[in-house]
Amino acid sequence: MPISYLDFSRKLAAQLQLYPESEALNLVDWLLEYHFGLKKVDFLKFMEEWDLPEAFWQDFEKLQSGQPIQYILGKAPFYGRDFLVTPDTLIPRNETEELVYLIKSQNPKSGLKILDVGTGTGCIPITLSLEMKDPEVYAVDISKEALQVAEKNRDLLHAKVDFSQIDILNQIPNLEDLDILVSNPPYVPLSDKEEMHPNVVDHEPHLALFVADSDPLIFYREVGEKGKRMLKHGGLLYFEIYEKAAEAILELLEKQGYDRVTIHKDLNGKDRMLSAVWP
Repeated sequence: MPISYLDFSRKLAAQLQLYPESEALNLVDWLLEYHFGLKKVDFLKFMEEWDLPEAFWQDFEKLQSGQPIQYILGKAPFYGRDFLVTPDTLIPRNETEELVYLIKSQNPKSGLKILDVGTGTGCIPITLSLEMKDPEVYAVDISKEALQVAEKNRDLLHAKVDFSQIDILNQIPNLEDLDILVSNPPYVPLSDKEEMHPNVVDHEPHLALFVADSDPLIFYREVGEKGKRMLKHGGLLYFEIYEKAAEAILELLEKQGYDRVTIHKDLNGKDRMLSAVWP
């Protein structure tokens, strides 16, 4: 029996009960495009009975179970490029794109020395390497598995980034005279886990997401403190931040001696980024 693309996609979306209707429709479009290499506008030309391969239905079952589509497809878009992702890495977010844009727009000079702490997929340093003018870029992470993904992304996207394994809570990278230090660290208190969507909590790496309720600012404090030894005078510190903790992070950095500590809102009006200057 013939069926239109719109009717078919709505039928599938109705089975994704973990998601709001509009998001479910987008996920179905994304999965169909991945398997057929066709955009939605191409599908609208076809009205025949659908005969989908088994691989599509296997992936659709994963989607129904709550597995993020980025892990199903093995990639995620970020700043106009596709990045490999695995369950060992966080999925790049739109807010992090805004952090990258902030850094790029505030730092037009060439040859800047940059370090990213907690790099995950490498989306921040790789994008900065490709978007800024001849920077010298370094990145660290505690996870060997995440670094393997980041290195693959670097090579596939032809970027220049030096990756190394560092536990920032107990080690300090052997770098100095940095122009820019950036980090999107774990920042969600464990007590807030219940507020998050199950597909995030059940599938993304907790090592990169959560911090103990007893010390929720631990990564901001440690990166800020070590930044005092790595940044040159006038160097810039950038964080992606948890909106609930924005003022507390600002006060923490001011007490550490940073100047011009500034909270920046994202496109949704949330306190999502912070910049500071090491005097």
